[in-house]
Amino acid sequence: MNSKKTGSCLCGKINFEIAGEFDNFFLCHCQYCQKDTGSAHAASLFSTSAKLNWLSGQDNIQTFNLPQTRHVKSFCLTCGSAMPNIQMDGQLLVVPAGSLDDDVSIQPNAHIFVSSKANWDNNLEQLTKIEKFPS
Repeated sequence: MNSKKTGSCLCGKINFEIAGEFDNFFLCHCQYCQKDTGSAHAASLFSTSAKLNWLSGQDNIQTFNLPQTRHVKSFCLTCGSAMPNIQMDGQLLVVPAGSLDDDVSIQPNAHIFVSSKANWDNNLEQLTKIEKFPS
C-alpha cells in the first residue's frame, strides 16, 4: 500500500506531499538538532523509498549543510519552519515530523545521540499537563 501524506510550513507558503512509507522515526538529541530546533530534540522521519513532491513554495526553501558534519536542515525563508530534505546523494528523505499536516502513522523507534541530551530533558512525561497556554 502506498500512502500519501501532506505537509506545510507555519506561514503556508510551502506545501508538499510525501508518497510512500517511512522506514524509521528517530528523536535526535545531538547538539546540532538541539541548536536548530531550539528544543530538546528533533523528531525526524526517514525513508529510502518515499518520494517528495513540492506542491508550492519550493523557491522559498533554504538548505543549510553544517560544514564537516552530516547535519542538514531545510527551512522556510519566511517563517523558519523545518522542511523535508533529501540527503546522501538522493538516497535518503528526511522529514521533520511536525511539518506534516496528517497524522504520523508510526511511533518513534528510538532516542538517538542521548549522550548529548539536554540536562533539563529528564522525566518530562511526569510534568503537569495543561491543555492550553497557562493563564
